[in-house]
Amino acid sequence: MKPDAFAHPCRAGATAYSVAGAGEPVVLVHGVGMAHAIWAPQAEDLARDRLVVAYDMLGHGGSDTPPEGVTLADYAAQLAALLDHLGIRAANVVGHSMGALVALEFALAYPDRVLRVAALNAVFQRSAEQRAAVLARAESLRHTGVASTLAPTLERWFGSPVPPSLVQPAALVERLLREVDPTGYARTYRLFASSDSVHASRLPRLAVPVLFLTGEEDLNSSPAMSRAMAQLAPRARVEVIPQARHMMSVTHPARVNASLRAFLDGEPA
Repeated sequence: MKPDAFAHPCRAGATAYSVAGAGEPVVLVHGVGMAHAIWAPQAEDLARDRLVVAYDMLGHGGSDTPPEGVTLADYAAQLAALLDHLGIRAANVVGHSMGALVALEFALAYPDRVLRVAALNAVFQRSAEQRAAVLARAESLRHTGVASTLAPTLERWFGSPVPPSLVQPAALVERLLREVDPTGYARTYRLFASSDSVHASRLPRLAVPVLFLTGEEDLNSSPAMSRAMAQLAPRARVEVIPQARHMMSVTHPARVNASLRAFLDGEPA
């Protein structure tokens, strides 16, 4: 699946999605403010020997806007409905950031439909300072829109100035942020800002293999957070990509792909 394969996604009810490849299913769930096109480097690699499904969360890309007060359960139900539409009984689920929260929620709510879970750059039990910062960004999105948060978001994810090697992925991320449905983005971001502890008491019930993968320099989805989650999930492992920040799937795609492939080829579900 190359980037141009995302140009004409399919539609199932409220959800826009793309499918490529054949084999054991892998579903890719993007982060807040993004769209399924962000997964192009992973989809192209994994589709060589797997069925890859990449879709837009509610409020993003070509999918419908979520209602006010949308919950993680709603996002998990969106994924369940998509699998039903595709006739997929169970799949590996890979989520990034907000998508990691959705992937974990789906695995906990629909345990018989998940083979393995990979949670990339996942948030967990933010500090008071981190929580205040993310809630402030959520309020800014609600009142002044994407434009007010764009520059600091790109700086957080790519640095300032953006290194020459990251200009292309940074441009893609900026485009997706500019194109995102402002209402859907704001509603999803408010949920993301307040959901970092919702799985704390439930992770011990997560029976499938889990990979917590994050970047060494991701301060808001830190290695410490991934290690804390892995201590609670019975079949979890942690990997940290050196010198990577939050958008490591596009800044360090080869390393991310290698970790995902090793995980998916490893411990039986």
